[in-house]
Amino acid sequence: MGLRDKLGADAPESVDIDWRITPADAFGIFESWGGKLRVRNKRERYYYFYIDAWVEPARLLLMERGVKFARVLARIDAPQAMIDACVADQGKGMLDKSYTVDEPLKQWLIANVLEGGDPALVIPSLPEEIRESLATDLPGKDDPRPALTPVALRRAPAFVGEEEVAPLLAKFDFYDSQRRPEGKFKGYLVDNRDDLTVSDLVGGVMWQRGGCDITTYRHVNAYIEQLNREKFAGFDDWRLPTLEEGLALLGPERNGKGLLIDPAFSKEQPFIFLADERKPGGYWFIDFKQGTVFWASGTIPGGFGRACRTL
Repeated sequence: MGLRDKLGADAPESVDIDWRITPADAFGIFESWGGKLRVRNKRERYYYFYIDAWVEPARLLLMERGVKFARVLARIDAPQAMIDACVADQGKGMLDKSYTVDEPLKQWLIANVLEGGDPALVIPSLPEEIRESLATDLPGKDDPRPALTPVALRRAPAFVGEEEVAPLLAKFDFYDSQRRPEGKFKGYLVDNRDDLTVSDLVGGVMWQRGGCDITTYRHVNAYIEQLNREKFAGFDDWRLPTLEEGLALLGPERNGKGLLIDPAFSKEQPFIFLADERKPGGYWFIDFKQGTVFWASGTIPGGFGRACRTL
């Protein structure tokens, strides 16, 4: 019995494992973080195994990747000692806690999953039938609030060099997991009771709680234009956030969705475009899963989009 048979009725027509793809490569190939390859065909699918160490104990997963989506096809019930040894050999300091399958684990997978073995070792992932909850315990926009000291965040897009990020973090005491983990800036979010937006009364920004799927810089701007044409949530002055505005959302506490942001925001936008361009080239993004800002190309496919507007 092969892997496809073990995945059950929802299995793809073919599952050919690409052993060359590593978790790091996946960013370069699919999310434009740099790399050797680029995927341009929407019909292409890639399948690879990797270890997810965000949970304890770490688990071995089978991933299906395309240009604009990613999903876990199954969890593989491999010997935990082999998984732990694979993680230990690579070191536990990896930023995204995603680990490459080593040679012993690869050979175990070939023998026990791809070419035979117990079907119970492959546990298919169930389709997500429950809509993500955006329930929040935030105060309402008209509820009593403590005394707040607003901060003047930059609203206009700018060209920002990498050397300018650290001073910016220090100026506002922003949190960044890589550059300033001691940052203590804290905004004050209120629920606008429209199921669409929340507002940061310290930063003076209204935020879209959801956003758009992964896309290019050109298309994310077209998405913003559409929001304005349709007067999303009653307004027509939506825009992309600046570095300062995006960083004002970050904090050291990971929510139940795995993101370093208030749970009022959707998990479907794990990293988003910012309005700022990098000097000398590229675009700035903020990553709510890693808790940091980074720069990359704005194409193929680029990033997710979340709009904001000035209060």
